[in-house]
Amino acid sequence: MARLNSFFLPVDQWPANCGGTVILTGPEARHMGTILRTERNQMVRLFDGQGRDGLFKVLDIAKNRAELEAVELAEHPEPEGGLTLAIGWGKSKRRDYLLEKAVELQGRGIVFWRAVRSQGTPPDDPKATWNEKFIQAAKQCGAVRLPDLETVPGGLDGLISRAGNFDNLYLAWEAEEVTVPLSPSMLSKGRTLVVIGPEGGFDFAEADRLIKAGFVPVTLGPSILRWETAAVYCLSLALFGEQDRS
Repeated sequence: MARLNSFFLPVDQWPANCGGTVILTGPEARHMGTILRTERNQMVRLFDGQGRDGLFKVLDIAKNRAELEAVELAEHPEPEGGLTLAIGWGKSKRRDYLLEKAVELQGRGIVFWRAVRSQGTPPDDPKATWNEKFIQAAKQCGAVRLPDLETVPGGLDGLISRAGNFDNLYLAWEAEEVTVPLSPSMLSKGRTLVVIGPEGGFDFAEADRLIKAGFVPVTLGPSILRWETAAVYCLSLALFGEQDRS
């Protein structure tokens, strides 16, 4: 069977049972009706970004509205572990790329924080456009769950206080004295937080505080990577470790 087109339906609109009907409006309905020219009785896939997806039959459709009936519903359990990246705030030029890859590579979460060498300060709350990038990536790759997304106030202090929710803590640091490489096996057990610096890297005192707070320093190899490259590298290692473990 050909791959079905996917559309996002918010959690609070999800049907309780098969046979229930939902109304899709806004950009998703316009994309379904105007761009993809979906017709009545056609089957599509909906997902809520929190682990639920299903097959739906189009009952009625217009340019800005679609009515659908749930034919088959599935709920996927939340993973016990997973990788969250804490990334020092920096330029926005390549942020969209990172958000897309975090979904495609099944990241657990993204945390933005203000490092000493950050250029600017992250907003108090994640932008709606960031979550939209998550949604678009999930539609393309078939993901059922969107990564958690947050900004941490308070700079390094805020990040360290946030670290208590994780089983494993790593600091991806390009310092010469760091010789232990980050490996897939390190990222395949429990909830893991890896801290990545902004463009310009970590300030030494900043890295020292993280180490004293329990973060294990690791290297990502001999090259000094851009922050988004480092992030994708870590996400790839985590996905490989999970696949190898299963």
